Amino acid sequence: MLSLRQNKIMLTYIKRYPFSISIILVVTYLSLFRPPQIATALPLFEGADKLVHFLMYGGISFTLWFEFLLNRRREVLPMWHGWIGAVCCPILFSGGMELAQTYFTTYRSGDWLDLAFNIIGVFLATGFALWILPLFLKRKS
Repeated sequence: MLSLRQNKIMLTYIKRYPFSISIILVVTYLSLFRPPQIATALPLFEGADKLVHFLMYGGISFTLWFEFLLNRRREVLPMWHGWIGAVCCPILFSGGMELAQTYFTTYRSGDWLDLAFNIIGVFLATGFALWILPLFLKRKS
C-alpha cells in the first residue's frame, strides 16, 4: 500500500504530465496488443513499422519536453530533470517494450532496429523541442 507522501507525488506527476501519461499508455497498448489479421495484410511501404516506432517514441519525448518546459515556467525545475524524464526514460521504456514483445508475447517480436528507430525518434524530438519550443513559449508569454 502506498503512503500518503507517495500518493501526493503520484498525483503531482499526473497533474503535471497528463498528455504524456496518456500517450505512454496508448504506446504501451499499441506495443502489446494483437493486431487484427486485416491490419497485417495491408500493403504498406517497406519500413512502415520503423516510421511508426520513430513517431511513437519521438511523440513521447516531445510531449514530455513540452509539458516539462511549461511546468518549468511556473516553478523552479532543474533542467537535468527534463533530460532524465524526456530522454533517458523514453529510451529505457522503449527497450523494455521491445523485451516485453520478445518474452511476453507470441505474436510480436522485439527488434533491435526498432529500438534504434525509437532512440533516433527520441533524439530528434529532443533537438526539435529544445530548439523550437522555447521560441514558441517565449512568444506566447
